[in-house]
Amino acid sequence: MPMSLPLEELTPRQIVDELDRYIVGQAAAKRAVAVALRNRYRRQQLPASERDDILPKNILMIGPTGVGKTEIARRLAQLARAPFIKVEATKFTEVGYVGRDVESMVRDLAASAVRLVEKEKIEVVRPEAERRAIERLVDMLDDERPRRRRRVKTPPAMDNPIMRQVMETFGAKIEAEYDEYEDIEEDGRARAQRRRKLLKDLMAGKLDERKVEVEMEESQNPFVQVFTPQGMEEMGLDTNQVGSPFPSRRTTKGVTVAEAKELLFNEEAKKLVDRSNVQREAVHRAEQTGIIFLDELDKVAGKTGGTGPDVSREGVQRDLLPIIEGSTVATKFGPVRTDHILFIAAGAFHMAKPSDLIPELQGRLPIRVELENLTEEDFRRILHEPKNALTKQYVRLLETEGIQIEFTEDALDEIAKLAAEVNAKTENIGARRLHTVMEKLLEDILFEAPEVEDKALRFDAKVVRDRLASVVQDVDLSRYIL
Repeated sequence: MPMSLPLEELTPRQIVDELDRYIVGQAAAKRAVAVALRNRYRRQQLPASERDDILPKNILMIGPTGVGKTEIARRLAQLARAPFIKVEATKFTEVGYVGRDVESMVRDLAASAVRLVEKEKIEVVRPEAERRAIERLVDMLDDERPRRRRRVKTPPAMDNPIMRQVMETFGAKIEAEYDEYEDIEEDGRARAQRRRKLLKDLMAGKLDERKVEVEMEESQNPFVQVFTPQGMEEMGLDTNQVGSPFPSRRTTKGVTVAEAKELLFNEEAKKLVDRSNVQREAVHRAEQTGIIFLDELDKVAGKTGGTGPDVSREGVQRDLLPIIEGSTVATKFGPVRTDHILFIAAGAFHMAKPSDLIPELQGRLPIRVELENLTEEDFRRILHEPKNALTKQYVRLLETEGIQIEFTEDALDEIAKLAAEVNAKTENIGARRLHTVMEKLLEDILFEAPEVEDKALRFDAKVVRDRLASVVQDVDLSRYIL
């Protein structure tokens, strides 16, 4: 039976609308990735015999830093519930040089897919794992209660004449040492009632601070670095097998009930999830829906003379060719075919041009989208519109200290204007400039928040100008501070 894939059925327009909630502008890039995602859904609707012939159309995003290239790819992967990794092309070197080989990104993608599938499987078994964990916790708490005991007849050895004579000689001292006790049998209904009360208190959180001794399985699961033809690989040994040289051992920890709930839940969830099934499904998901975001591609572009630090640039491009075109990479979870993985490459290309890439690599990135520089109006929208807008983040952070801050409309206009001004005077780092400007603006408040008496602060254009204008106007100072 073929494995089902959690493919998103959103239309390209709906995908763009979702991306708009987090990213301002860049309509062309959003349309390109929306079409790529929808094509995956279309491909899965075809008969199995025809699917392998349809390969993804990889994308090359061209645009300066801080305009949303990485964020578009990351949000797309979250939307598609797909395994996703971001790698920098500058980390890789040509085979034969010291450094990471390009196949390591596929191994990283497989590991990401395993974490994703494992998380999903744990959510499926959560109710049963929580029930088992609570049952074990009730047993522990019940076993810790004081026992009612009674004295019983001394052992049969005491009937021996010699032992009896010893007893008569030493009296009660020996008798006390050889006495036996047994627990008094309790009524089943009383026990059930007591356990029900424990369960109720446990669920209500009344026992969260109580200390308990939890016996946990301490996994002796070493990772061994091994050299393979594909490079250095981390190999995990399955220690749960019979005859394993690294058997798991059980240790006792003293923890609070709240911590015990989490520890026991994790242990029970692990028992309920089939590890081999997780790995099989993860490899399938990585092959069919994986997304690799290859950043800084422009840094390995350019013609080289064959010597010096640039010697392996074209070599990295040549090594990327078979991965992007489609090959099989050995990972510790099994072989992964890269034919249907979507590659989204990106780069600023301000020093090199896309045409400086070797022709074969250009051909494997057929869809080109150019991202635009952000304007002052874009900055204004970034501060206000996205679900995770920077101003909203600071408001929520300071609320934890009981401080209410408010940004007026003209304050947002002024922050956007100053950020655009600094970008124009110094290096243009796009929306990341807003982070530096906002941090400088709120520097004193963030430091003094626990001690200030005035818990309501209002920022308008004048306050923003007073705090930042001098830094922005002094070009040399803004180069260092902003």
